[in-house]
Amino acid sequence: MSYFYDYYNLTRQTNKLVADIEKAINGEYSAIKCYAQLAKVAPNEEIRKQILEIRQDEINHLQTFGRIYTDLTRKQPKPKVTEECPNQYKDGLEFALNDEQKTVDFYLDIADEATNPSIKEAFRRAAADEQNHAVWFLYYFVKVK
Repeated sequence: MSYFYDYYNLTRQTNKLVADIEKAINGEYSAIKCYAQLAKVAPNEEIRKQILEIRQDEINHLQTFGRIYTDLTRKQPKPKVTEECPNQYKDGLEFALNDEQKTVDFYLDIADEATNPSIKEAFRRAAADEQNHAVWFLYYFVKVK
């Protein structure tokens, strides 16, 4: 009975982890699309470059999470846009700021629940990046107000 219970719990944990990683992949993919759009409407080159740097971090996260997903499932992820990005610069900044902040908490939760040290570290690192992104978006948002 103990073996069955342990196997059941491990399978349930793995299924939740895979679902969370799939959600993270879709979030990163959506952010990549959004930040490309946001960079196009940025008011100057300095801001555009910073948004594109943030976008590159999101591409790196997508690649990392994709590798983890493939290792766990033996399948390639199929990212999709799950959140539409506002077209206006100020609205896009506010959207990005809120999304980044929620993502920090989500990634820290994944890191806390993961038992694999490399998965823990990947999500902790990504959470730190997301917090940094939120600060940049807040800075630009406050400047627009």
